Amino acid sequence: MPNQIRDICTVDTESFPYIFEQNISVLLNDGGIVRCNVYRPKDGSTLTRYPVLVTYGPYGKDIPYESFNKKSFIEVNPNHQTPHSSWETPTPEYWTKHGYVVVRADEIGSGQSPGTLDPLSAKSIDGFCEVIEWASEQSWSTGKVGLLGISYFAATQWQVAARNPRGLAAAIPWEGLSDLYRESFRHGGILSNSFLGLWWARQVASNQYGLPGKASRCWGPDTIEGDLPEDELKANRVNQLLFASDNRYRDSKPFISDYKLEDIKCPILSVANWGGILLHLRGNVEGFTRAGSDLKYLRFIVGRHDLPFYYEEEVELQRSFLDAFLLGDDRRGWSKKGTIPPVDLILRKGDVGFNDPAAEKHFPRRFEKEWPIARTEYTQLFLGPDGEMVSTQPHVTTPVQQSYEAPGAGRPSDMASFTTKPFKAATEITGHIVAHLNVSVTQYQGGPVPSDIDIFVSLRHISSQGTEILYTGTTGEGVPVTKGFLRVSLRNVKPEHPRHRSWLPHRDYYSTDILPVLPNTVYGVDIELWPTNVVVDRGGCLSLEISSGDTAGTGMFGHNDPVDRAETVFKIENHIHFGDSYVNYITIPVIP
Repeated sequence: MPNQIRDICTVDTESFPYIFEQNISVLLNDGGIVRCNVYRPKDGSTLTRYPVLVTYGPYGKDIPYESFNKKSFIEVNPNHQTPHSSWETPTPEYWTKHGYVVVRADEIGSGQSPGTLDPLSAKSIDGFCEVIEWASEQSWSTGKVGLLGISYFAATQWQVAARNPRGLAAAIPWEGLSDLYRESFRHGGILSNSFLGLWWARQVASNQYGLPGKASRCWGPDTIEGDLPEDELKANRVNQLLFASDNRYRDSKPFISDYKLEDIKCPILSVANWGGILLHLRGNVEGFTRAGSDLKYLRFIVGRHDLPFYYEEEVELQRSFLDAFLLGDDRRGWSKKGTIPPVDLILRKGDVGFNDPAAEKHFPRRFEKEWPIARTEYTQLFLGPDGEMVSTQPHVTTPVQQSYEAPGAGRPSDMASFTTKPFKAATEITGHIVAHLNVSVTQYQGGPVPSDIDIFVSLRHISSQGTEILYTGTTGEGVPVTKGFLRVSLRNVKPEHPRHRSWLPHRDYYSTDILPVLPNTVYGVDIELWPTNVVVDRGGCLSLEISSGDTAGTGMFGHNDPVDRAETVFKIENHIHFGDSYVNYITIPVIP
């Protein structure tokens, strides 16, 4: 570095309603450092101790929310529009007012923390563990640490909580994936490149330690030790899009999981958004289901990705949970097993539009004792060659097929669709869905010989008036009920695996699981759709859409990488086969 790494901490006791310490260095066991901002309550003597909330990530502890995403900042709860508000993290002014210290750390290799920028890696999580333990040992700390944050600041919570660092007392992973391969990098084995590319360039690489010009872009202060040349910057980062592209299978060395959700012991409040059908939803449900915590809760929400975390009622819920385990003030009964049912549902009933927070607050809530709901009636809806979806298996005496084109990556996708008759009574669907299809592929005349099939499935809710009812997606876009994905060469299911369920088929996605896909050969495949909830009113319908690529409601989460979905492999004609030997259906979780 142009300048020697040194202590650069500053303290401001006058400018804010809390004590602000910037760039405190946490010394790591390997000799590295992580720099943190610490926000401490002013009231009380210098000997007063407080519980601590820790966040750790690459988005820049010094980048104001307003700079990071001005449009969102304008819309967020005004009580959380403060000088030290930061994207997807707790607001220091609120939490210090309620007796908490807030520690906000720059992840290794980002902001003011030197090192290699390698998000969600084992080494980076090592640093997170050490920051938690450091926070538990400070003179201003009671020794109890809580975790609270959205998205990246939630995904890291699963990993670090599984290590049970000293001092960790409770965690609230709010919309946070728990399986990087299945829920972010590769949906059903298909590269989810669009979001990864945007996320990496705008939110992560833009804040790398040593990157020039951050201050001039209003992206936090420049690196205090100075700028690094591009060759060193490149050597000091692991590009997540290239990483995901290069590692197609989970047994590629970087994807071998070094943590188990079952190892988590601290109390967990997992918050899942029904609209997060392409990033976090599945991870919050699986994280809750598999966490080893004796006290664990699953809460479902709706709305955009950025705003609900700061709704007044949600912040108070967060505080009641953390108060119970960090302050010993349990106003709701979180710490008394059985007092609060572990699952808190919000039911998407009626057409309230999308991206309308006020309207969405009319959705009703209901508690449940478990997930999946024990009284679920798993019901098959059979697909017919006439495009209907019916409760009785069609008798097809002569085998037929429904075909649709697969034009290749980034091109408009053809599709096949199947629709139920109008429901005779309101029907709640809550839980996991699996589609079973019989598929094949043929070669275009003069085209390449096909060797794989990508299947994209969307479940849509059609009103009694014949229009689609859309729900709020991650950035406010309208999305369908849910989606699912599968690369057919990775269709191998492991029924002997302890996590395999009829309603959640287990795949390892290992390179050793690859199965051939030959032209003119029919393959029966099971496709996992992400967990969901919808209430179909009397007269409404469900429509299942099967395509070779992204369709409406994908938003920024496209799968259009020209290498991963090369036309030499995927520019083909796909077929769904029907006949007494080829039964196609979806299994839906009906709640009586």
